[in-house]
Amino acid sequence: MYRCGIAIDQGPTMSSKHRNVLQAIFHDPISSNVQWREVESLLHHLGAVVEPGHGARFRVILNRHEFTVHHPHHGNELGKTDIKHLRECLAAAGVSLSSYDERSKPDSENA
Repeated sequence: MYRCGIAIDQGPTMSSKHRNVLQAIFHDPISSNVQWREVESLLHHLGAVVEPGHGARFRVILNRHEFTVHHPHHGNELGKTDIKHLRECLAAAGVSLSSYDERSKPDSENA
């Protein structure tokens, strides 16, 4: 993938921190201790373009899907409704924990 003329590696390598954040986002019951900076880092790792919008809103473009996420007003943790919204947006963009588990398997297991 190319963004701003720079090749972005979207290989199967996902750090344990990114995987843990993705797991927290898709976990039931919804977690209440997901940090904004971790979510932003995950979105960049997934190849998303994250642009500041009006106020605490951020415009995200991921896999040709556009959505808005809100930076927490007080503190750095996302609320449960924000995490639920983020989960729905990621799922609509084709991102799930199982899709990354599949991509991270060695080629011999995928065959």
